[in-house]
Amino acid sequence: MIKNKFKGEPRAFDILGNIVLVKFDRKISVKAKKKFAAKIMKSNKAIKTVLEKTRGFQGRLRKQQTNWIAGEKTKEALYHENGCVFRLNIDKVYFSPRLSNERKEIASLIKRGDVLVMFAGVGPYSIVIAKNSKAEKVFSNEINREANRYAQLNIELNNLKGKVILVPGDIKRIAKKLEIFSSYSKKNPERGVWKPFKFDVIVMPRPQLKESFLKEAFTLSKKGTRIFYYDFCKADEINLIRDKIKSEAKKYKKRIKILKVKKTGEIAPYKFRVRVDFMIL
Repeated sequence: MIKNKFKGEPRAFDILGNIVLVKFDRKISVKAKKKFAAKIMKSNKAIKTVLEKTRGFQGRLRKQQTNWIAGEKTKEALYHENGCVFRLNIDKVYFSPRLSNERKEIASLIKRGDVLVMFAGVGPYSIVIAKNSKAEKVFSNEINREANRYAQLNIELNNLKGKVILVPGDIKRIAKKLEIFSSYSKKNPERGVWKPFKFDVIVMPRPQLKESFLKEAFTLSKKGTRIFYYDFCKADEINLIRDKIKSEAKKYKKRIKILKVKKTGEIAPYKFRVRVDFMIL
């Protein structure tokens, strides 16, 4: 998010590579919007398109709506972050450049093993982790077909074929498939002994949904699995999220240890995105 210092103009806007996304006040005229867009494009030659955000992210697919204001008539962005490149359509998939540092931090906390990223979108967490950590393989799950199409493209753009693996679909069904997805035991390969596939790290940058999807995370976890769980709440409700995680862990007979609770951004006045890091014991 870039803060704007000019009076009477939008206070902030997002830059996604070649595209600027602006939330204008309803009272601003079309002429004033175009004037502002021209100023932005003149000040930064890399910006080719200015779009107006007309509706925020909604639903499980987290789609938004935008209107073209000026520049090239496209809604496809090419965005760089943390040594990675991403292509995406702003109206068809969810993407937030404001989470760049958060993605970098998560990658820095992963030292080994296989990683599952739920609600992965076009692959920002999955690809940043694969590029900037010692993870062996990163499984990227997303229900939005259009997002998966871009995720596959982004895997190729970042030369990560074979390291980032798409597992598209509803995580509830995917979890059941992954639970029985298995490999030959290293101890007895000639006997064909099978073992359930479990993850060392699970990242859950989930949207604002009533369901926690912790059941699926617990199903795919093992002793030592670290889970990074995201939720949304008011400042005085953070302990409720902690309690919810503990309650669900007990329900599914998992012993856990809360490692860290962190505010990762204010999404509305007095409402925050919160990350809870915990480990399966």
